[in-house]
Amino acid sequence: MYSPQVIDHHKNPRNVGMIKDADGVGTVGTPASGEMIKFWIRVHGGRIVSAKFKAFGCPTVIAAGSVATQLAANTTIEEALNITHRQIDDTLGGLPQEKKRYAIGAQKVVQSAINDYISRVTD
Repeated sequence: MYSPQVIDHHKNPRNVGMIKDADGVGTVGTPASGEMIKFWIRVHGGRIVSAKFKAFGCPTVIAAGSVATQLAANTTIEEALNITHRQIDDTLGGLPQEKKRYAIGAQKVVQSAINDYISRVTD
């Protein structure tokens, strides 16, 4: 059911943790729903220099969060805003239809963290 990429990112998730005093933080999902991703970014010179996440739920939500950190790190804010759920899905080896919502959630959490960052620098 799970691709080798999902299994790898679930068993060995990359960039797990939080960033103290992050420049942007996003959350998608809730503990009540049983699945949640929280995403932190550190930005320097208009680039995301670090991205970390914490997630709970099925293996796919953890794998999607892991991949999202890899895709967002070392990109400009604009590039990271253009990360799509399809890129996340493809990186995970193509998710079954009933699991694609996790790639969508990972895209949304990256955007949420970036929007939080933008709101902080424009206030």
